[in-house]
Amino acid sequence: MTQALLSIEDLEVRFRTEDGEVAPVIGVDLCVAPGETVALVGESGSGKSVSSLAVMGLLPRPAGRVAKGRILYRTKAGETVDLAAAAPDRVRRLRGAEIAMIFQEPMTSLNPVLTAGEQIAESARLHLGLDRRAALRRAQEMLELVEIPAAAKRLHDYPHQMSGGMRQRVMIALAMACNPRLLIADEPTTALDVTIQAQILSLIDRLRRETGMGVLFITHNLGVVAEVADRVAVMYAGRIVETGPVGDLFRRPRHPYTAGLLNSLPARATRGPDGRRHVRSIPGSLGRAAAIRAACAFSPRCERVREECRTTPPPLEAIAPGRAARCLFWREM
Repeated sequence: MTQALLSIEDLEVRFRTEDGEVAPVIGVDLCVAPGETVALVGESGSGKSVSSLAVMGLLPRPAGRVAKGRILYRTKAGETVDLAAAAPDRVRRLRGAEIAMIFQEPMTSLNPVLTAGEQIAESARLHLGLDRRAALRRAQEMLELVEIPAAAKRLHDYPHQMSGGMRQRVMIALAMACNPRLLIADEPTTALDVTIQAQILSLIDRLRRETGMGVLFITHNLGVVAEVADRVAVMYAGRIVETGPVGDLFRRPRHPYTAGLLNSLPARATRGPDGRRHVRSIPGSLGRAAAIRAACAFSPRCERVREECRTTPPPLEAIAPGRAARCLFWREM
């Protein structure tokens, strides 16, 4: 079995607020192998982005902190580093050089007063030790790699001079500038139209195949997951509730939340008495369930809920090789 590139073990993240500490991420276990794409799926507020920021060492300080668990990363040199416990300078050296991230909103992530070329070249100078001229050449190569037309000219454009799809390509070029071994893509196609979205997904997948990097792909779009992922981890109220290979999980979900997400896809809409097609939604909201820690967090919204669900916190139980579900009654799904 291939040794994991990233192993997250029992991760708990806490934030200090005026009303006391809150834990948006609890007990998360996740791994990514070289050349593999793992999708982290869940609705907004489930803890996906907080988990990725913990890996990157970018939790807002001093409010946010890793309260428990390990984030093990295997470096190019073969050394295993616990990113949760390592010194900030150590994490900073790995970030960008070996671990890169594509953020979901490039207009707020890119520096508006620097050209696209300057931003990519800055990363190349910092992590690859290139001089200014060589770094700019590297920046142009990266823009060509992500298939930006007239890359030599676009090198001198500012973010506001580019379309949304073009800015997202610049973000990918920036992330790939130092040949990362691990790429975290946080909702990289959220604000893009369907055509551009397909191009970005294809680009990320091509770069993964060509470089052998591992990809942690964060999304709420199950249609995207079907296209890009090898394995899926479904997250709800700060916990992983189901994991498995993408095909198996889509065919036979073992957690009611996963089933609800799949049933809410437009492709599974049913025709009602009025003759119109209706998408089935999950009742309730994540906000109320997120406060429940002594029981199943999904119980207030679950159509299959029983009394045990309200009193017994379910473990993440292995149900088959590579498959696990956090439900007391997964066998009945």
